[in-house]
Amino acid sequence: MAIDAFLGKWCLVSSEGFEEYMKELGVGMAMRKMGSMAKPDVYIIQDGDTITMKTESTFKTSQFSFKLGEKFEENTLDGRKTQTLVSLKDDGSLIQEQEWDGKKTTITRKLVDGQLVVECDMNGVKCVRVYQKA
Repeated sequence: MAIDAFLGKWCLVSSEGFEEYMKELGVGMAMRKMGSMAKPDVYIIQDGDTITMKTESTFKTSQFSFKLGEKFEENTLDGRKTQTLVSLKDDGSLIQEQEWDGKKTTITRKLVDGQLVVECDMNGVKCVRVYQKA
């Protein structure tokens, strides 16, 4: 599966374990509360070999651009500066690995029955967010 299948606008339809995951990341309580209430739209856009992911909600908007397999510095929504690597696996999943201050988290995006399923994992604390194509 190519990256093409991920392109487009995606709207959050369900979220499980997100607050616990944000807590594991070290996100403060006020931002966790707002993050839990936000229903972000995610735009995945491709321009040549550069891919941009834009997350938009009433609370905050962020975006980052990358090339598959190339490390880059990402400024996350919660204010972390990470070294991030995004790669497309043989099974069609998009793996985003963030490293900062000796810590690491993995965000896996895959398409399941036409929905974008995003699984976040840090130290075994997992969250699953499901998006529907707009």
